[in-house]
Amino acid sequence: MLAPFIPIAVLVILAIAFGFLIVGIGHLFGPRRKTPRKVMPYESGMNPIGPGTRRAPVRFYLVAVLFILFDIEIIFIIPWAVVLKGFVKANTGVFALIEMAIFIVILLVGLVYAWKKGALEWE
Repeated sequence: MLAPFIPIAVLVILAIAFGFLIVGIGHLFGPRRKTPRKVMPYESGMNPIGPGTRRAPVRFYLVAVLFILFDIEIIFIIPWAVVLKGFVKANTGVFALIEMAIFIVILLVGLVYAWKKGALEWE
């Protein structure tokens, strides 16, 4: 019963073992003492100027979250569009269409809300 899963289990075990092996080799052959020169970030041979990190404006994160939201929307819409013909053949096409319309309306309400709050405006 579980025989078909044995190759997958072997591959998972080998992948985990390989990960531990790589980390172990890094610890075995890696540097032991950290000097200020080794800890300094590499800047193509130049001395670093200023801090290594800068604060990103919150607008970038807001745009990223909106992008992910609508990217996930596409993840739901494409499979629905692929199986819609099967729903039509099973006489449940109208139900599937209404269901997706409700989904899109909810997303559009969220988009309008974000638009009204100024989330899409860049200053």
